Amino acid sequence: MVHPLVPQIIDLAVPVAENLGLEVVGVVFHTNQNPPVLRVDIRNLQQDTGLDDCERMSRAFEEVLDSVDLIPDRYVLEVSSPGIARQLITDREFISFKGFAVIVELTEPFNGHKTWTGQLVQRDEESLSLNLKGRTLTLPRSLVATVQLDERR
Repeated sequence: MVHPLVPQIIDLAVPVAENLGLEVVGVVFHTNQNPPVLRVDIRNLQQDTGLDDCERMSRAFEEVLDSVDLIPDRYVLEVSSPGIARQLITDREFISFKGFAVIVELTEPFNGHKTWTGQLVQRDEESLSLNLKGRTLTLPRSLVATVQLDERR
């Protein structure tokens, strides 16, 4: 379940990231830890995301968070790159990771399965195509819940 502050945090983080030439790709607030951890995943739009990108975002975003006092209690801000083992969301990611192994979770079974693993062929407005050992499977995009890179391969 998404923490109720996450949408507000995203609204604050996006302009900060854009000013730095970065993109916010995910925000999670882990309140089950002591102190709670606010994790913001970023990506550099021009090159591989580096430690300096994370540091710049961390410093700039920390100032914004402190000024609005959105999170009243103690917490840890963690800014990082999402890395390779993550969910694909944007059109750019689907183009960049064409040919990579992915795990697709569906909202309901298709041809008897809710989970499919294969190489990403393409995604368009209506479907997602996978290569399953030489044969192409086309899944209705309306059934696709998540597409994640398969780090096991």
